[in-house]
Parts: sequence; C-alpha cells; structure tokens
Amino acid sequence: YSTFEETSYLLIHGHLPNKKELDIFDQDLKNNRELPTEILDIIELLKNSHPMDVLRTAISAMSVPVNNQSINLEKFVIKHGTRILAAAPTIVTTHARIRIGNKIIPPNKDLSHASNFLYMLSGKIPDPVESNLIDKDFILHAEHGVNASSFTARVTASTKADFYAAITAALASLKGPLHGGAAEGVMNMATEIGDKKNVEKYVDSFLKSGGRIMGLGHAVYKTADPRAIHLKEGAKQLSDKQGNPKWFSILNAITETKAVQMRQRRGIHPNVDFWAGAIYSLIGIPDDLFVPIFAIGRIPGWILHILEQYQANVLIRP
Repeated sequence: YSTFEETSYLLIHGHLPNKKELDIFDQDLKNNRELPTEILDIIELLKNSHPMDVLRTAISAMSVPVNNQSINLEKFVIKHGTRILAAAPTIVTTHARIRIGNKIIPPNKDLSHASNFLYMLSGKIPDPVESNLIDKDFILHAEHGVNASSFTARVTASTKADFYAAITAALASLKGPLHGGAAEGVMNMATEIGDKKNVEKYVDSFLKSGGRIMGLGHAVYKTADPRAIHLKEGAKQLSDKQGNPKWFSILNAITETKAVQMRQRRGIHPNVDFWAGAIYSLIGIPDDLFVPIFAIGRIPGWILHILEQYQANVLIRP
C-alpha cells in the first residue's frame, strides 16, 4: 500500500514521512528530473552504447560541476542522492529514444516516478495497471541487504571516495549478468522456448548440457523469494488484461517441470528476476533496459548504504 516515493523517503531519511514531508520530497524529485545540456550531449555521444554504460557514464558526469568539499556529509549525500534518483529515469529513457532516432520526451511533473518513467519511454500516459506494476517493481528492488552492488558502493565509500564515485561503482557492479542481468536472461530463454508445449523438452535438454536456468535460486532465500510472489501476481494480472498469456504460460510451465520442481524441494525457487522480465516484456520495454530499471529502483538502497558507511566508516579491506 506504499509508493516508491514514500519507500525511498523511508530508506533515505530513516522514518516514514508525514504528508507534508512526502509532498516536499515528491516535489524535489520532480524538480530534478530535467537533465543539463552537458549530460544530454554525453548521451548523444554514447547513443550506440549499452544502456547501463550510458547510465553509469552520465551519472558519473553529473558530479563535474559539484563542489566536493562536503561530499561525505549527510546533507550532501541526501541532496545529491535525490538528484540522482530523480535523473536516472530521464537518462535511461532519453538514451532509449535517441538511439532509435525518436524525439526526447520531457518529464511530466503531473506524474509519479513510475508513471513518468513509462511516459518518457513511450510518449503516452501509461495505463494505471502498468504504472502500478512498475511502481511495485521499483519498491521490491529498492533495498536488499549487502548484495554485490550495495557492497561495492560501501567498499568505495569506505575509502572516503566521493558519493558520485560510490554510486558509479555500484552501477558498474550491477551490470554483471550474475547480479543484475538475470531478468534479461530469463526472457531470452522464454524467447528460445517459443511455446508452452516446448518447455519440458527444452528444460531437460538445457540442464543436461550443463546450462543454468536464470532466475532460479538466491543466495539469501531457501524458500520462495517473497518479492517474486508479488511480481508473479502482477505478471498474471497483466497477461490476462492484455489477452497475451504467452510469456506467463511459458514461465509458469518452467516452474512446473519435474527438474525445476526437484530443485524447489532443495530450496532453489524462482527469484524476483524470474517474473520481472515478463512484466517488462508485456509492457513493451526492450530487453537491454531490464538492468537499468533494476538500477532505478535500487538507488535509494545504495544511498542508504553509502550514508551508513560515511557515518561510521572503517576501511573495508578483504
């Protein structure tokens, strides 16, 4: 029953906001969505690069005009964390449109964080079901303990490197397919399968050849990933609404194969990425934007980890 804006405030400030605090925070996000001309130029220069490379480079470049003297102070981290949180969807959607020769869609201050992201991607006010699912997806990705990218952010912050350096390092870590790329891998697999009737044969053949089914298992969970439960419901809802059951039926059939059922008995269940890709595909989002969407959602958690590291810093050295 929350929103991504409210959840972000909770993570960054450490308490749930009252209405006035949430309104101020929401307005601050909306006021920071526009990109400076210099960042637009960088995106244009890198238009043929992978979206994660563009996001990482653009956010790193946002530090250029910043006075870094108070870079580790809480006030600075919150101010610039909010700036990055607001700008990241604009960077991703601006690049997505530039690279295919489409006109950039400016941010819409009447829309929420999630709705505005979809609007800037397509130029259309999004369906409430779709925007609510993306909002839920952002919430579920907002923070998840000391995973690879959050740990990378903390290691970088522990050297007393500046805030932008720590965020850039986290983005670099997230790009790796063993961390952020599972949703894209799941949908590549579903595309290869093509039809529900091919699932059992494909899974058996794939596993016998030494393949690993993406989106199954998690370092934290030996029962079902609780985030996956919410996104599975969302994927089913969106499939039914669109009258397009293909991706949901293929993915659901994968979870019902003997091989996957056997793995679930050993504690290897579908994780959040298994169903996220189906939602993105149903909305019409290109596969290589899946990891940037993960990044947009995870920024509040990174801000929190970096802030905590600065506040009680010890150099992290393996």
